[in-house]
Amino acid sequence: MRILNRYLWQETTLSILMIMLGLLSMFSFFDLIQELDSLGRGNYNINNMLVFVFLSIPGHVYEVVPVAVLIGMMVSLGTLSRSSELVVMRVSGVSIIDIGFALIKVGLLFTALTFLVGELITPISEKTAQRMRIQATDAVVAQDFESGLWVKDNLSFVNVETVLPNATLMNINIYEFDENFKLRTISNAKEANYINERWRLSEVTQTKFNYVENENKHTIQTDFFNKANWESSIRPSLLNVLLVAPEKMSAWNLYSFISHLASNKQSTTRYEVALWSKMIYPLACAVMVILALPFGFLQQRSSSTSSKIFIGILLGVVYQIMNRVFIHLGVLNDWPPLMSAITPTILFLLGGISLVFIIERR
Repeated sequence: MRILNRYLWQETTLSILMIMLGLLSMFSFFDLIQELDSLGRGNYNINNMLVFVFLSIPGHVYEVVPVAVLIGMMVSLGTLSRSSELVVMRVSGVSIIDIGFALIKVGLLFTALTFLVGELITPISEKTAQRMRIQATDAVVAQDFESGLWVKDNLSFVNVETVLPNATLMNINIYEFDENFKLRTISNAKEANYINERWRLSEVTQTKFNYVENENKHTIQTDFFNKANWESSIRPSLLNVLLVAPEKMSAWNLYSFISHLASNKQSTTRYEVALWSKMIYPLACAVMVILALPFGFLQQRSSSTSSKIFIGILLGVVYQIMNRVFIHLGVLNDWPPLMSAITPTILFLLGGISLVFIIERR
């Protein structure tokens, strides 16, 4: 059985890697075509464009691995079926379930690959790519809002006009309230840099609103500081949400951002769904192995490689669409994040297991 396992792993892994290479080449080509529209904007040249496309590859790896596993498994099992090798295996006493257990290890290998790429490489490459592109085009991250970026920080509301790619904040307004939500201080700073675990403000104008109980009146005091420290729960890592989509952030950064939003009593559903998706999506590789297994025993003589590829692509597209639909429905309807993230994978798993048992009984 060990020799058989090694043979199955070799045949299926090679097919999966070839399919993955083809899919990555296709997505990179599409990225290249899309980036042509930005060519010549600011300092964005061909070298920048090629670097951006290259840095986008890890993100595509994370997305296409489950689909590549599905198509690669279907193609390799179809090849084994046409050469009657699967028939010989079953005649020799190897059940379809035994073959499934042997191949599930390949799926788990690609599950680990998907998780590592999505957790360690994609967040860095995506942030680097977006930062490089922004610096070459308009040199800012967020200034699309008419009033700038707004963030709630404990009892304060922070308004930032511009966020630079290196997480430098420009033209900051900090509105501090007391526990009764009365405005106490307005601080205006020209620039903020994150140094030694705190924000360093430059050219700060601070206006304090004080209430004098004895005289029953309010006083206003204005001070100016060249430099000032600002203690805040906002961290540069939290600003990654401005550069990288939640689905491509690391699980740790997502968890930190969710904690920040929760501590400020803001909605966290969008990011909780993304976090659970980060945990569950890599398991789709193992599920795709189970789903592909029955197709090696269906229409063994008549089914061609092209039909296997077509069915694999179709199922992969359906899975990706279901993932997106359930994520958006979960956010809109405030469903439990785990349910929104896991439902498509569970449905495909149940479908694959059902087909395996049907084929085994035949």
